[in-house]
Amino acid sequence: MYRYIKIMLWWGLLAAQGCSTITPQILQSLDGSINQAILVHPTKHHPSQAQLSVWQKQDNSWHCLYLVSAVIGRNGLAIADAKKEGDGKTPSGTYPLGPAFGYAPSIATGLQYREAGDLDFWVDDIHSMQYNQWVHGTPLAKSFEQMKRSDDLYQYGIVIGYNMHPVIPGAGSAIFMHVWRRYNSPTAGCVALNQRYLRKILHCLNRQDQPVIILE
Repeated sequence: MYRYIKIMLWWGLLAAQGCSTITPQILQSLDGSINQAILVHPTKHHPSQAQLSVWQKQDNSWHCLYLVSAVIGRNGLAIADAKKEGDGKTPSGTYPLGPAFGYAPSIATGLQYREAGDLDFWVDDIHSMQYNQWVHGTPLAKSFEQMKRSDDLYQYGIVIGYNMHPVIPGAGSAIFMHVWRRYNSPTAGCVALNQRYLRKILHCLNRQDQPVIILE
């Protein structure tokens, strides 16, 4: 009951701030086991600027919890099945969310969580057997990125389950939700937003609700 009341308070507050009370049609087509969804839509102003909304299903009805600005890949969204490594595009489609990750030993989230340290890397070498995987220790690859970055963009983050089951070499790797540099600074293919709102979203997401992200 407490969780339901909290959701309703969030919904009322965000509706007053512009969060839509009209359920997007795409949410109705999701599997019935999915109770949380994040929708990301590019704006008309620039292909890398986007609007991000967070939705919770309660008693078979969807309610908007948050509506915030976000940025995506510098070249916008890739059309379905067209994402390529290094193309600067964010993949379109619907993908599972999690685990969460960050620099602290733990954070407030209902997602599974993994701490990123100095020996944690994500492989983007299309010729590596570890392509599009989180690796602890020296990767067996020529190209990879550190999960504990000096610029703190990954201080808080969520893995977007793109190109993972199965992993297709060259179809794109390391697609996350993470902290943005600035409101007008695009990503290489991820979804990024203000740290404050990312932490709020992490707090409300719960793996038992099987959250997904919809990029369209």
